[in-house]
Amino acid sequence: MPGKAAAIAVIAVLGIIVYFCLDPARTPFPRCPFKMLTGLSCPGCGTQRAIHQLLHLNFAEALKYNASLALLLPVLALLGLAELLGDKAPGLRRIAHSPALSWSILALISAWFVLRNVFGI
Repeated sequence: MPGKAAAIAVIAVLGIIVYFCLDPARTPFPRCPFKMLTGLSCPGCGTQRAIHQLLHLNFAEALKYNASLALLLPVLALLGLAELLGDKAPGLRRIAHSPALSWSILALISAWFVLRNVFGI
C-alpha cells in the first residue's frame, strides 16, 4: 500500500507541474472527443484550462472554464480525506460513501451539463 500511495503522489505532482507550466488554452493538449463528435460541451469540458487557472490562483478564470470543477473541488477534497483517514474518521467516511452524496454529485454534474449547453454558461 505505501508503494501505491507513493506512485499516486508522484503522478499527482507531475500532473500539477505539467498543468502549472503549460497552458492548455495555448498548448496542444488532448481535446474532448464528445465535443468533437457532438458539438456539445460535456461536464468535463474546460477542466484542463480550469486546473491551469486554479494552479495560478485565478479563481474567476477557472469558474469561466469549468464552474462545476471549481465548485466540486471541496467535495473531492472531502472524499480524498475520507479515504486517507479511513477508519480513523468513521463519520467522515460514512458521509463520503453515502448514496445521498453520490446522487447529489450526479445531479449537480447533470444540471451543469444541461445549463452549459442550453444557456451557454
